[in-house]
Amino acid sequence: MARSASVLVVCRQWTRSGGEVASGGTTVDVRLSRGTRGWTVDALRPARPGPPARALPAGTRAALSDTRIVLPPAAVADLRGGQVHSGVTRAMRALARTYRIEVSVVRSGHPLDVFGTDRPSDHPRGRAFDVWRIDGHAVVDPATSRSLIERFMRDAAAAGSYNVGGPVLPAGGGPGQFFSDATHHDHVHIGFRA
Repeated sequence: MARSASVLVVCRQWTRSGGEVASGGTTVDVRLSRGTRGWTVDALRPARPGPPARALPAGTRAALSDTRIVLPPAAVADLRGGQVHSGVTRAMRALARTYRIEVSVVRSGHPLDVFGTDRPSDHPRGRAFDVWRIDGHAVVDPATSRSLIERFMRDAAAAGSYNVGGPVLPAGGGPGQFFSDATHHDHVHIGFRA
């Protein structure tokens, strides 16, 4: 039984200043440990996306304006910061031609290492994104078609990802291209090489 966990929590926030309402938010890496009395929050690690870039590549601007790509506030800030690999935005746009995708995390707010390992994650380097809902169906929902998820994972690989993980393990692909584990039971991870 797991004794520790990292849960990425997308937070949305609205603030009012005078008559104006502004939306925003962040993603928080919530670290938990299991004790004799249940789970305890050990640390909160909010996203730190950094400032916006002066200019963005056309592919990044296209991903930000695509209504079939739903991004939480920290992911929007990541893309606007200009530190996201072109393969990420290219794959987002390619997948959005077929699916409506809802992203949970891109770069900031994700652990530096793959959780439970000392292996560096592709996320903090701007080389990965996670999708938690496909065409309105949550990846974690048992009612979501496994064939939809498997097809989506294959399409992510076809869009250039070298490392696609999720709750199912599609057959085929290159060595290590697909993976499935308990950490990825609720989303599809899509990673890219530098």
